[in-house]
Parts: sequence; structure tokens; C-alpha cells
Amino acid sequence: MSVARVTEITASSKKSFQDAIEKGIERASKTLKNVEGAWIQDQKIVVEGGKIVAYRVNMKVTFILAD
Repeated sequence: MSVARVTEITASSKKSFQDAIEKGIERASKTLKNVEGAWIQDQKIVVEGGKIVAYRVNMKVTFILAD
């Protein structure tokens, strides 16, 4: 039997939401072992001077706890 835990993280990118997601998962995987999946809870853009300067995502990452 396996037990999983969910943790919430926020990631950002200057390029796109997809890039923010990829950066977030890549970074989470350096700290969390056995990352199994994630779901995007929220997306937000940051606007300065009428232009998008950042894409942000809040995501919940699921990982399996080690025995």
C-alpha cells in the first residue's frame, strides 16, 4: 500500500503558463521524491505598462511517501 501527500507550490515564468508549469515541476522534483502528478489550481498574469511581464501558476503536486 502506498501513501501520497499533496503540497501546493507557485511557479512563474516570463514566457508562458506552460513554461511556469514545467519549471515548477522540475524544481519540485529536486526536493520531493516520487512526484506522481499535479493539477493546476490557479493561473494569473502580471501586467506592467499594459504588457504581460509574468505568468504564474499555483499547483498542487502529489508525491508518494517513501517507506
